[in-house]
Amino acid sequence: MKKSFWWLIGIIVVIVIAILGIHAATSHSASATKTSTITVGSQGSDYDIWQHIAKSKDAKNMGLKIKVKQIADGAQLNKATAQGNVDVNAFQSWSYYLAYNKETKSSKLAALGTTYLEPMGIYSKKYKNVKDIPDGATIAIANNPSQAARGLILLQKAGLITLDKNFGYLGTVSDIKSNPKHLKFKEIDDTTGPRVINNVDAVLISNTVALEGHLHVLTDSIFHEKIDQSTTDNINILATAAKNKNNKSYKKLVKLYHKKDIQKYIKQKYYGTKIEVNKPLSYFNN
Repeated sequence: MKKSFWWLIGIIVVIVIAILGIHAATSHSASATKTSTITVGSQGSDYDIWQHIAKSKDAKNMGLKIKVKQIADGAQLNKATAQGNVDVNAFQSWSYYLAYNKETKSSKLAALGTTYLEPMGIYSKKYKNVKDIPDGATIAIANNPSQAARGLILLQKAGLITLDKNFGYLGTVSDIKSNPKHLKFKEIDDTTGPRVINNVDAVLISNTVALEGHLHVLTDSIFHEKIDQSTTDNINILATAAKNKNNKSYKKLVKLYHKKDIQKYIKQKYYGTKIEVNKPLSYFNN
């Protein structure tokens, strides 16, 4: 009787240990899967780039499993990132990122690293030179603060307007000091630039949106930003929720983006319009 009792107890102990082992293994496996899969939110040509990166040998060699999610609206993409529905996003410039963090009272974002710089252009179907834009012409500009400010700075560089000396990355048309051609400004969703080009005299379009609309900034624009690294505000970054700023797996995405094979693909596919910028975040403080 005693032997049978202890034999039964032994079986029960073994079963309990086995169940706990299976539970622990399952939990560990689920946890590993959760931490190894990174959801990258993007849009336009950047979405296509990250689709390529996700399938690359470089990602596999770095042990990164990436799921790419497309969200066309930049504000919604930043919101989804801040709320954790997207782990990391890849679409915005440094100035867009600063504007978002300044406008939101909570759910702040943190920059992980730099990716590239691409020029914004002035496009027109009516005129071949900015000097030909007539008095009273209508110029379409983005309705989001950072892109609008960037566009106004470009119009100043083109010699069409003059801005206040203290014009910043959230500057607006009210900060125009001189408008000798009496230009009128029409605010548009910045992703619709290629679609409204025939309805206005000229339109300001970022390169990612231009490429999506089959426009090449170097050949199709009538004026564009200088292609160099002199303007830090226009450098694109990878961003995540502020609480994840030290996540090692997310930071690996920055190194992954700058892999030689990845950069070769980007240069060939986008005709050299996405200029690689591989700088530490301290670069923005210079």
